[in-house]
Amino acid sequence: MVLHFGAMPVAQPADGPQDWCIHTYSIGRWKMGQRAEFRTAERYRPRTRTGSTVLSIFPTDLGWFGLLGRGESVLRLCFGHVGPAEVRQALAGCVDAAGASECDWTPDLRRRLEGYAAGEIDSFRDVRVAMEGRTQFQKTVIGALRSVGYGETVSYRELAELAGSPRSARAVGRVMAANRVPIIVACHRVLASGGGLGGFSAPQGTAMKRRLLQMEGAEAIR
Repeated sequence: MVLHFGAMPVAQPADGPQDWCIHTYSIGRWKMGQRAEFRTAERYRPRTRTGSTVLSIFPTDLGWFGLLGRGESVLRLCFGHVGPAEVRQALAGCVDAAGASECDWTPDLRRRLEGYAAGEIDSFRDVRVAMEGRTQFQKTVIGALRSVGYGETVSYRELAELAGSPRSARAVGRVMAANRVPIIVACHRVLASGGGLGGFSAPQGTAMKRRLLQMEGAEAIR
């Protein structure tokens, strides 16, 4: 069981910005015989200038990641690639990536993604995701999905119900197919009716989706 407490502002000068500190407490959560890491006072503090777009490329146990951001928000995430060149190629057609500079713009999030790829439990719920250009329905579906925890799964129909649109399972599927930030917005946890894997657009397709679910210890999948 994981209890999530609200965001608390960290004290700042009266004329300065506020950082937000997310407190997460893990109680009685086990994975592969090991107690889950006890996290307190996690901070998501990217290092970007307002308006600049930056790209971080790094290797993990799930292949090479590309993490694109602007300001305090993640714009896109791609993973499962065999090297940096493939990451750049995957993002080459994205308008968001045009003119992006490469740097380690969010070391904390990079380390957390590296840890996740190695099997550490992390919800990423505190990570800000850019919502520009999305419809209200898409935003609602994404918000509902972010409530689905590590190791949990839902069907497209169940996610539609969580989003308040029980007859929109197909539309939910389209939102998942267009997901720009997999893992952070965990579309791999959404399954077809009856427990089938459904689709997955990352490299290796449904084989990667199965790998993520098995890594998280999700219940039996087909």
